[in-house]
Amino acid sequence: MTTTVKNENYTTLDGMKIQMLQGGNGPPLLVLHDHEVIIEWHDYLEKLSKNFTVMAPAHPGFSTSERAEHIESIEELAYFYLEFLSDKKVNVLGLGLGGWIALEIATRCGHNIEKLVVADSVGIKVSDRETSDIAEIGVLEGAKLLEATWHDPLLGAKIWKRPESKDLSYEEVLGLCKGQESALRYAWKPYMHNPKLKGRLGRITAPTLVLWGESDGIVNTDYGKALATSISGAKFEIVPNAGHYPYLEQ
Repeated sequence: MTTTVKNENYTTLDGMKIQMLQGGNGPPLLVLHDHEVIIEWHDYLEKLSKNFTVMAPAHPGFSTSERAEHIESIEELAYFYLEFLSDKKVNVLGLGLGGWIALEIATRCGHNIEKLVVADSVGIKVSDRETSDIAEIGVLEGAKLLEATWHDPLLGAKIWKRPESKDLSYEEVLGLCKGQESALRYAWKPYMHNPKLKGRLGRITAPTLVLWGESDGIVNTDYGKALATSISGAKFEIVPNAGHYPYLEQ
């Protein structure tokens, strides 16, 4: 029986020290995290590591990863990861904000990606300019935030680590706050999307699966279907009994 190995270390890329969680056996899988989730070896990473060599970096400016002043947008994050990939051929899993980064990567340099999965991703505009496609997590609080992000708000209240959660270490609170600040820096204007990205999704050549929590109140299933329809040959699957974080809830 093969034993899964998990390591936390740092790698230097583009002059920045980047936190990296890595473990498992099998084909390489790059996991790009969302912006409201603490950077740790979650259960879903452990399960994925049974079949893949998981690489789960903290984006520049998140958790304990450094951020260079020249990285100010999601597009620049995509180029940062393209440099990281270099000549590597990997599978990519993008979650929420990380899904947006994954899509930007895939539209630029598809030969690096073996297969692509995005879950409850932001990044595109699907409605008219007067209609809000993406709820603003930053203005939701308490019960309203949990209802928007979790199928089971009671479960979310129990396991979702937020800056105001009890029993978090100083380092964990600092990492979450850094991530919130960096997300706003990268994706505030226009809010959580690139107006040009939807028109570029036809460039994606990797086999693509789009996963969506059925109860996602941040980006609903119609948004997910519109995203999948814009990618040639992409499959769309709904995850029952899950909200915006299906990989934590199910």
